[in-house]
Amino acid sequence: MKKNYTHLVWDFNGTILDDIQLGIDCVNVMLKKRDLPTLDSVEAYRAIMRFPVIDYYRDLGFNMEEEDYYKILAPEWVAMYLAGEPKCGMMDGVMEVLETAKAAGIKQMVISATETDQLLGQLDRLGIRGYFDDILGLDNFYAASKTALAEAWRREHPEAVVLSVGDTDHDGDLADVLGADCLLYTGGHQSKERLMTRNKTLIDHIGEIKEYL
Repeated sequence: MKKNYTHLVWDFNGTILDDIQLGIDCVNVMLKKRDLPTLDSVEAYRAIMRFPVIDYYRDLGFNMEEEDYYKILAPEWVAMYLAGEPKCGMMDGVMEVLETAKAAGIKQMVISATETDQLLGQLDRLGIRGYFDDILGLDNFYAASKTALAEAWRREHPEAVVLSVGDTDHDGDLADVLGADCLLYTGGHQSKERLMTRNKTLIDHIGEIKEYL
């Protein structure tokens, strides 16, 4: 897989930002409030979490007919997440990879299902915004698909040789849209078993990315 990559494309949540436990804590507050079964472990969360996030909420038992996802559920989760997010740090190994790619002259970018202004603020807080040539987020807080962002970017950069890194099967979809080689990180928001269905290269530590640059 190792090539002369011109671009390293990062996912953010669960790949750069270690926010797995925060995501669990937020949804468990919502579930408990509605007398629904809570997630009792990281493994249980990773096994059920999927995209689009609205389907994940359905799987958890939220009644979309009584509570609209866009007007009630997503805003409720986002409010709790934003309150807790400043306590989240980076995944171990991220800085090493950022520095390695920079030293190799590889351009780096983020494509995320996070709302753009929120994403920029998070990258600033972590002190790593300057490593990225492009930062692409969504224009809303509903965590829908980010593949349209990838399609638009690829049309503008047809010559790019891309390595894409993420932690969900949706990141596998994004890599396919980019025509990119893909590494999926098993310590993020989805289980290794789910990631294995995408037939991509799996890594158990973010620092392993350096071996492919």
